[in-house]
Amino acid sequence: MLYRDGLVLVIDKPAGIPVHSGPGRGPHLEHWFPLLRFGLPRPPGLAHRLDRNTSGCLVLGRHPKALRRLGRLFAEGKVEKVYWAVVAGAPPVPEGRIENRLLKQTRGTGWRMIVDAAGQEAVTEYRVLGSAGGRSWLELRPRTGRTHQVRVHCAGLGCPVVGDPVYGAAGENQPMLLHARAIELPLYPAKPPIAVTAPVPPHMVAALRQLGYSEKAENRSAVMVA
Repeated sequence: MLYRDGLVLVIDKPAGIPVHSGPGRGPHLEHWFPLLRFGLPRPPGLAHRLDRNTSGCLVLGRHPKALRRLGRLFAEGKVEKVYWAVVAGAPPVPEGRIENRLLKQTRGTGWRMIVDAAGQEAVTEYRVLGSAGGRSWLELRPRTGRTHQVRVHCAGLGCPVVGDPVYGAAGENQPMLLHARAIELPLYPAKPPIAVTAPVPPHMVAALRQLGYSEKAENRSAVMVA
């Protein structure tokens, strides 16, 4: 648990598990939501989604009124989200803004998101935090909330997320190195936004250290930027 109050919970989602039940009916996070009632009559609900292989900040509303309020914040683009990714290669410039439109493409039994003028607007801002050995450490701030947006945008820059099974390099056999690092929720009008940061997951620590990440430096600096 990263944060809890009367309206919202923010949990640290592990990589490798979906947030809700899928066609395979395997383990999923919602199965354990009844354990997160903390005295309320019903379990919390998902305010947004993270991909199965993405770790980090996941926001839950503790009751229907809270979920409606959170839903409006996400829909209106008022939630500040920060992702960290380890990617193959490097972007053409050290920071920038990606703007295009994404469309869901279904083929056979699978699907993926593609850049298509008929799709929905998708905007992500990025900057390089470190580079070495043919990889880069990116900070990404999605300004819209499209499915697989960050992953598609990294691939479109020519530097797919390491371990991405859909948009990454073929034949990679390692966990996907994408982490929902931090989130800010302007939930209470008379109070500062709720700011939550998720620690770097164990499967990303070694890769980030090679790119300049330091636990000591992290403790001295704030991740969220106004």
